[in-house]
This record gives sequence, C-alpha cells and structure tokens, in this order.
Amino acid sequence: MDYEMKLPNGVGEQVLAHTVEKFEVKLKHTDYGPVLVGTADELENAKDFIVESINKRLNELSNKKEDNETEK
Repeated sequence: MDYEMKLPNGVGEQVLAHTVEKFEVKLKHTDYGPVLVGTADELENAKDFIVESINKRLNELSNKKEDNETEK
C-alpha cells in the first residue's frame, strides 16, 4: 500500500533528486505542494535522509558563519 508524505518548505532540488534515486519513492506534484509517494518504510527512510541532509547543511552554514566571525 502506498502512502503520501508532504514535503516541508526548504527541501532543495538536489536533496529531492538524491532521495528519489536512493529510495523507492516517487515525487508527485499536488495542488498543495510536492509529496513523496511510497511504502511506509521507504517514506520513513526517505524522511530520515531528508532530515539528515538538512541538518548537515545547516551545520555547514553555522560553521561558516562562525569562521567568518573569527576572522574579523
């Protein structure tokens, strides 16, 4: 049985592309925004991957900001 998982704002195209390649999910565009479609297990794994990717990028940006403040 397939389920739909709404995507949060801010998920980049590259992360979505990697998610669709890595997991057995499909990207579907709806009137309410993009959703991923797949089994519950695959969507859970995809969600974990997306969250990990976003957190990694936020940490990179945070470290970059700290480095710039140290250089001043």
